[in-house]
Amino acid sequence: MSNLAQPYSEKEKNQIFNESFMPLLTAAYNFAFRLTLDEDDAKDLVQDTYLKAFRFIESFQKGTNAKAWLFRILKNSFINDYRKKTKEPSKVDYQEVEQVYNSEDAEASMTTDLRVDVLQDMIGDEVANALNALPVDFRTVIILCDIEGFTYEEMAKILDIPIGTVRSRLHRARNLLKEKLSDYYKHSDR
Repeated sequence: MSNLAQPYSEKEKNQIFNESFMPLLTAAYNFAFRLTLDEDDAKDLVQDTYLKAFRFIESFQKGTNAKAWLFRILKNSFINDYRKKTKEPSKVDYQEVEQVYNSEDAEASMTTDLRVDVLQDMIGDEVANALNALPVDFRTVIILCDIEGFTYEEMAKILDIPIGTVRSRLHRARNLLKEKLSDYYKHSDR
């Protein structure tokens, strides 16, 4: 007898989705935010991820790691969106720019870094800034391993790369993060 998944009824789909994936909403948003570094983009990415998860729920095997399955969808959606955005020209809302420059508190609004504000309580300004400054491939492995707690095997599945590449990338990412933080501490001692 083959192990091919039988189609789920609508009730089963809803039950699996609600029990396995809805509790992961906050974790998915946090991962999306750490990838995109933008609240609106993170919300859009999570919405897209959950739509895809529900649409393809038949390919999810009950009893397996729902978080890893969901994060893989999220990561793939992020990469696809990133590729699309890098191919299209930049867009500027000139009305928004004009409103910002004409407002009385223009100087104050231009100096606020939302990423620092949001991550400040969780991992500290210096670490958040250093993490955000890493290239996305290195930032992703640190987030998955050191913040989300995935194993190397789970990370390999999420990122669709060999375990050796996960280990190598994580090692390089940690070294880059260490360099960025040591540069910060060297400059802050002066």
